[in-house]
Amino acid sequence: MEPQVDEQVDEQDDERVDEQAGEQAAEPGRAQETAQETAQETAQETVQETADEVAPPARTRRRGRTTLMIAAAAALGVVAGTCTGYLIQAEREPTPLPPLSQPVVAQAEGEVEPLSAAQDHKVKTDGDLRKLLLDRPKGARDTEYTVGTDGWVDLAEYAETFQGPASVFSDLVGDEFRRAAATTWRVGQTYNVEIYLAQFHQEDTLAASEWAGNGSYWAEDEDDTRGWPVPGTGDGMAFVHDTPERKPGYLPLYSAEAHAWRGDLYMEVRIYDSRPIPKAKIMDLAQRQMGKL
Repeated sequence: MEPQVDEQVDEQDDERVDEQAGEQAAEPGRAQETAQETAQETAQETVQETADEVAPPARTRRRGRTTLMIAAAAALGVVAGTCTGYLIQAEREPTPLPPLSQPVVAQAEGEVEPLSAAQDHKVKTDGDLRKLLLDRPKGARDTEYTVGTDGWVDLAEYAETFQGPASVFSDLVGDEFRRAAATTWRVGQTYNVEIYLAQFHQEDTLAASEWAGNGSYWAEDEDDTRGWPVPGTGDGMAFVHDTPERKPGYLPLYSAEAHAWRGDLYMEVRIYDSRPIPKAKIMDLAQRQMGKL
C-alpha cells in the first residue's frame, strides 16, 4: 500500500509544477496586453483633448427665411402706407395761409401815465431823498454840527461820520455809493437826533442790506448793549447803549441807534443825550422813518 501512496503524491506534485509553469508562461502575454490597452487609452485621450482645443467656436444660428419674409412684409407695409397718405393729401384742396402783412396798430397819442408810488417804489427813491426824511418836531433847533449842505451829504462827508473814514470811503466806492441825504435836530440842550439815508446803485451787489447788517453787527458788539427787532422792517434792529462815554469836563454821553434797509436805501438813526435813552424813543423814530420809505 505504501508504494501506491507515494505515486499519487508524486503525480500531484508534478501537476502543481506544470500549472505554475503555465501561469509563469502566460504572465508576459498578459502584461503586454495591459500595456497595449493603456497606451491606446492615453492616445485616444490626447487626440480628444487636441481636437477640443483646435475645434473652432460654435457659430451662431443664422436667421431663417421666415424672419426675412416678415421683415420684408413690414417694410412694404410702411411704403404702401406712406404712398396712400400722400395720395389722399394730394387730392385735398390746399389750406390758404394767413397773409404776411398785418394791420397797422394805431399809435396812442399823449404821454403814458407813470406808475404810482404804490406800484413802483423807485418813484419815491429816484426822487428827492430829502423828502423821505422825517420832519423836525416842533420846537426843535439845529444841532451844533450839521452834516452836509441843504440836506445833501456827499461821499466824503458821509464817510466822515464813521470811524476810519479813509477805509469807509473806499468801501463806499466799491459798493457803488450813489448819494445820501440827512437831517439833524436838537431838543433842549443835550438831546440830539441824526438820520441818514444812503442810496446805492446796486448793479453788482445788494449794498443797502449789507451796510444795514454791518451797522447792526458793530452796534451789538459794544458792551452793555440791548437790541430789538424793528417791526415792519424785516431784519432791521434798534439798540440802546446803557454805558455812556465819559470825558473829563464833559457830561456823560448816552447813545442809541437803529439800522434797517429797504430796496436800495440804507437807513441809520442815531440819538445822543446826557441821560439814559429809553427804548421807546429809538424804536419810534426808526419805525416812523421806515414808514416814509
